[in-house]
Amino acid sequence: MNYKEAMEYVEGLSRYGCIPGLESIRQLCGRLHDPQEKLRFVHIAGTNGKGSVLAYVSTILQTAGYKVGRYISPTLSDYRERFQINGKMIPKSQFGRYLEQVKEAAEQMEAEGLPHPTQFEVDTAFAFLYFLDKKCDIVVLETGMGGLTDATNLITTTVCAVLAPISMDHMKMLGSSLEEIARQKAGIIKENCTVVSCGQKEEAMRVIRREAERFGCPLRIAGEKDISHVKYGLTRQRFSYGGHKNLEISLAGKYQITNAALAAEVTEALNAAGYSISDKALREGLLGTRWPGRFTIMGRAPLFVLDGAHNEDAAAVLADSIKFYFPHQKIIYIMGILADKEYDKIIRITAPYAEQIITVTPPRNPRALGGYELAQAAREYHPSVTVADSLQESVEMACLLAGEEKNTAVIVFGSLSYLGEMMNIIEHRDAIRRDSHGKSE
Repeated sequence: MNYKEAMEYVEGLSRYGCIPGLESIRQLCGRLHDPQEKLRFVHIAGTNGKGSVLAYVSTILQTAGYKVGRYISPTLSDYRERFQINGKMIPKSQFGRYLEQVKEAAEQMEAEGLPHPTQFEVDTAFAFLYFLDKKCDIVVLETGMGGLTDATNLITTTVCAVLAPISMDHMKMLGSSLEEIARQKAGIIKENCTVVSCGQKEEAMRVIRREAERFGCPLRIAGEKDISHVKYGLTRQRFSYGGHKNLEISLAGKYQITNAALAAEVTEALNAAGYSISDKALREGLLGTRWPGRFTIMGRAPLFVLDGAHNEDAAAVLADSIKFYFPHQKIIYIMGILADKEYDKIIRITAPYAEQIITVTPPRNPRALGGYELAQAAREYHPSVTVADSLQESVEMACLLAGEEKNTAVIVFGSLSYLGEMMNIIEHRDAIRRDSHGKSE
């Protein structure tokens, strides 16, 4: 199977939908000789921030000298981003070879009258197979949705079960209360692992404590009280956490301090479990972490900020960061949201800080909310809303609205699914501007 054939197969998997449960992934991995049983994992669940925590932890481990598998979803610009080793995605030349093995096992299941595995189950089995074959020392993976019945929860060799901030999202699938959702997220907790959580709302923390106790797992909490000497910035941020003084990160966003502190606590837990991660590796790993699409700063005049805020809590965090970092700037939004999100709440929280809102339809996504429908919803909260027919047009409109003012920030948010393409458009625009300035000089 070459790369083109492999991607055609992957694109066809969407018809199998999203089905929570472990039976299908158990069957699939069993036919592949259970590669996950021969790996060790840092397993991350949560509503917001789990991807950033994954990026920090995997970069720290890599800096400490370990060969680190990284399994993420969704991706920004290339499907192969899901499967990374030491920050490098699987080469196209190898992609089809591993997928062929998973495809054969999935088709064998279907021939025997079993349900065909979903796309996420195929991806997960693929990741386990790839990381084992490449002899990864440890794999850092995030859940797709929830935790308890998520395909990634097939694993039994978890070293650390990590809980990023838990809030309301995917209620149709995970439950209508914070306690129900936390119960799903805390489902990644297993015997013989260490549980590491950020500070949570009380309903969520009760569940986490109860599950850690039930499995006899030590619980470590990265609390806000242990974070001190914080210095915020758009290109560098500094903080101290516990005994670690003057840690630095290069990711913007107030919430990244909390994510980085959680990663530092995971590092402590891994050291206690027998891994060797020096303070130097922690510092270099935190500073060297890159995670596009999370309050990512791009361009100049106007400044673009891209953020995957896609639910109520993430919108509140984004609004807080806008107020903090851009208190005097003119703010323009480009919004593209999926139809199964609580977009009315996202708009209500963020609308007060924008002078103008531009709506778009995230392309090539069957779950996308139409830009016109989003604009209608936005007009309930803001008087200046415009629909763009394409992502390219939305960038052009934002630049026209910004004019030559340097005191303008364009915030692009709502769904990660279109941010990769937006990054390419903005980078292309900046490259053209640099070339034209160079020629004029």
